[in-house]
Amino acid sequence: MKILITGGAGFIGSNVADLLIKNNMEVVVIDDLSTGKLENINSSAKFYRCDIRESRVFSIIETEKPDIVIHNAAQMSVRNSVEDPENDASINILGSINIFEACRKYDIKKIIFASSGGTVYGEQVSFPADETHQTKPICPYGVAKLSIEKYLYYYYVTYGMKYTSLRYANIYGPRQDPHGEAGVVAIFSEKIIGGDQPIINGDGEQTRDYVFVEDVARANMLAIENDFTGEINISTAVETSVNELFNILKEISGKENLHEIHGPAKEGEQKRSVLLYNKAEMILGWKPEVKIKDGLVKTFNWFKENINI
Repeated sequence: MKILITGGAGFIGSNVADLLIKNNMEVVVIDDLSTGKLENINSSAKFYRCDIRESRVFSIIETEKPDIVIHNAAQMSVRNSVEDPENDASINILGSINIFEACRKYDIKKIIFASSGGTVYGEQVSFPADETHQTKPICPYGVAKLSIEKYLYYYYVTYGMKYTSLRYANIYGPRQDPHGEAGVVAIFSEKIIGGDQPIINGDGEQTRDYVFVEDVARANMLAIENDFTGEINISTAVETSVNELFNILKEISGKENLHEIHGPAKEGEQKRSVLLYNKAEMILGWKPEVKIKDGLVKTFNWFKENINI
């Protein structure tokens, strides 16, 4: 089976590619390397450097004829989406439509989309949230992700193009970029390894549902093998506060001189986010396998070996 991954040089996409190749699948990567890295791309994958908004997407999909497209490529910064919603929409919405149009034209049978359970639900009213929770995103990034899901439904109803939208919780793990709008795990790990003191935004009691990237890659593998069309949360249903996260990383590092130091709260930051994964377990046979401490050990050790301080 041949799988084309947009954004396959990025944090999540490259981990997905590695698992598929390990399971004897043929992988083609499209990435413009704006945030992805060449060194992340598996040597067994075929690589095209291309922006998903380019017309060249059509010739790539026509040439490669993938069985399934995993659509990961995105403008991935919530903060940047707020500062420049037009650019966010250009990449995330118009770029996605360009991919979908190429898939429609060349009869691709299924798309697996990297959606965002952390943003499409907006401020949660029930905890943990399942897929029926209201979708009221409060940032342009979340609006774009939800819009793409609606476009996928349109292509399914109108053209029969199947899709699985994986609504990810907060993903962490090896290859996450600690710069820019990065996950707190990557940011804290880099600072601790570099001998700096991490700063916790606000009181540190804000919680997230942290899911390890290897579990996410496995969810993609199972979605390839499954015929389901619709939305599925990929999560742990466990809330972990930023303070808890900091103290686990402090313990892993063995640096007793680190202290909980708090800075100003980030304006508009969501207080709690946690998702149910019952549907993933029922439909895909998926559930998270990596506990938060085990995942943080793997991630911290990867940063120690790979980061240039």
